Amino acid sequence: MNYVGIDPGAAGAVAIIRTDDSVTFWDTPIVEIKSGKKTRTEMSAVAASMILSDIKESKDSVLITIEKVGAMPGQGVTSMFSFGKNYGTWLGIMAALKIPHQQVSPATWKKSILSDMGKEKDASRVKAMQLFPNSQRDLYLKKHHGRADALLMAEWARRVSSPGKF
Repeated sequence: MNYVGIDPGAAGAVAIIRTDDSVTFWDTPIVEIKSGKKTRTEMSAVAASMILSDIKESKDSVLITIEKVGAMPGQGVTSMFSFGKNYGTWLGIMAALKIPHQQVSPATWKKSILSDMGKEKDASRVKAMQLFPNSQRDLYLKKHHGRADALLMAEWARRVSSPGKF
């Protein structure tokens, strides 16, 4: 079984733990759109669907876990809308490709995986590097927190699916 985690944020990522324990990351595919003098970024649904399509075509079965997102205090309206749009896009792609998936709240997977860590944003990167030392080159920058979150969600799903094994 291949376990996939998706952090749906603009700085998020997709991570897969394959049956041979190898790990691969894809950052959320982003396109820049110019409108007058301003440039905004948006998730590329086409590129995202290509990532998930490639994952689905693997010879091994797949279970995707996506972080169930909601509005956060202090987050701007535009930011919340963009975050929700990304989340819905990922869900739509999984439904269209008929890929088995589940949603998990941040509190649920973090309580399980990060129980021995602090609450700071970098805790997920540190924990991911501890659990997957061969992935350190893909996680060493602060901007890689989305990759770490996606990987830890995949690990949470693997542990829930195989209790006592990990």
